[in-house]
Amino acid sequence: MVENIDIDSLSINKELDARGLSCPMPLLKAKQALSAMAAGEILKVEATDPGSQRDFASFTDLVGHELLHSGLESGTYTYILRKHG
Repeated sequence: MVENIDIDSLSINKELDARGLSCPMPLLKAKQALSAMAAGEILKVEATDPGSQRDFASFTDLVGHELLHSGLESGTYTYILRKHG
């Protein structure tokens, strides 16, 4: 579930630029990044593939990571995830 939070106040631990990649690559790259992160750390992902919306929502529901933010601005989808512990 996407929380209503002030994303500017978050301390982002890692950023991933997946713009220009087609699904499922943005999600696969995010999974790789999350596997190298500690529980509670925050990952920001930017993607341009519209299918990433469905992928990230389903992934976080299935795996248990928190989807803190999901948004679209100027053709770029931004996802902010907190790794579960």
